[in-house]
Amino acid sequence: MAGEWSTATVLELQQAGVLLVEDGNHGEYRPRPDEFVADGVAFIRAADMEGGRVLFDTASKINKQARARITKGIGAPGDILISHKGTVGKVATVPIDAPLFVCSPQTTFWRSMNSEKLDPKYLYAFLRSPEFHEQLANRAGETDMAPYVSLTSQRSFSVSLPPIEVQRGIADLLCALDDKIELNRRMAETLEAMARALFRSWFVDFGPVRAKAEGRPTGLPDDLASLFSDSFDNDGLPSGWTRQPLGELFEVSGGNTPSTANPAFWNGPHQWATPKDLSSLTSPVLLQTDRQLSDAGLRQCSSGLLPPRSLLLSSRAPIGYMAFTISPTAINQGFAGIIRKETSTAYAWGWCDANMDVITGNAGGSTFPEISKSVFRQLLMLVPSRPLLQAFGDAAEPLIARIVASVREQESLASLRDGLLPKLISGELRIANAEKRISAA
Repeated sequence: MAGEWSTATVLELQQAGVLLVEDGNHGEYRPRPDEFVADGVAFIRAADMEGGRVLFDTASKINKQARARITKGIGAPGDILISHKGTVGKVATVPIDAPLFVCSPQTTFWRSMNSEKLDPKYLYAFLRSPEFHEQLANRAGETDMAPYVSLTSQRSFSVSLPPIEVQRGIADLLCALDDKIELNRRMAETLEAMARALFRSWFVDFGPVRAKAEGRPTGLPDDLASLFSDSFDNDGLPSGWTRQPLGELFEVSGGNTPSTANPAFWNGPHQWATPKDLSSLTSPVLLQTDRQLSDAGLRQCSSGLLPPRSLLLSSRAPIGYMAFTISPTAINQGFAGIIRKETSTAYAWGWCDANMDVITGNAGGSTFPEISKSVFRQLLMLVPSRPLLQAFGDAAEPLIARIVASVREQESLASLRDGLLPKLISGELRIANAEKRISAA
């Protein structure tokens, strides 16, 4: 009846023409290796879904022949995608301006076919709710192979259905929070790009030096422009600049893992980072680690606590994850921890980013590539004058501070959203009360 909260299975909703749930083609209809191309129709796998977004730009593409053979899993703007094989439970929404795409056998689209019965944005909220993910988890282990939730299983799931006006109210509230989170993500992304561009302009392309050498304006204030030389030496470096071992400018720390068999070492107050903590970051900022050390565990950790704004660089499996610490943090053996002496670690971040091929080129190891701390310390780093290093730090540090603030706000808003979501879906919390909580936050 209108106005009442109800539930229905996916199959019931499909039979009523309200919902369509479909995965990608299996077997002979799947694209062949030779049908993947640089420019074509996006073929969306679980790896192409992150943070509620579909990463169309980096997804694999298939040619026209492969697309013509595919008969199911053909996506559309407004779909909600979930990953159901291998990595189970990623959820992402497809924007209205999405390019052509198809689902892989790892992904399923959920599509509202009647927005007067099932609001598409509400459906996205429901698919992120603990209620839905509990159903996924209960089915994911039904086989002895990798986690997998079949299409048949998905069609047996129950969907909570508030009245349509309530669905829309829930969707509007949560979308407002999502929009604010996305705005902060984009802001952090822009700030990061600005910091990278500044480093590249000054220390890779030598833009101000070239401008002065050619008699052109640098575009910089006079006091800053005066810090750059106006010529190059025989090695192609700006006159007066040198190369010095990285270990002379920064302290480089290794780490280790206290015994995981001893519970007395764990679940304490001290952050302890592994490369896995950096693998899903969207900004180079580490707010929280997955595991924490006790006081006893910290005493077992050779790195001790690295100070805030240290730079973590994963040194193996894989090489190249980077993030700044925000609080005192211990590290495991998979990192080179770069600690400030006199030079801002923002300079180390920019240099490592621009010279990752040098870092990986000096890696060894028979099982997997690894750059040792001793080799890393000896890598030759470009060193301009001390005043110019200070000027770069003065310019880059505020950008990083703003990235940190943006990421903190993203985390706070996501925590608020995730706390409200199950209460709104279940009807425990009404929209008016949720609005008050959002306003207070």
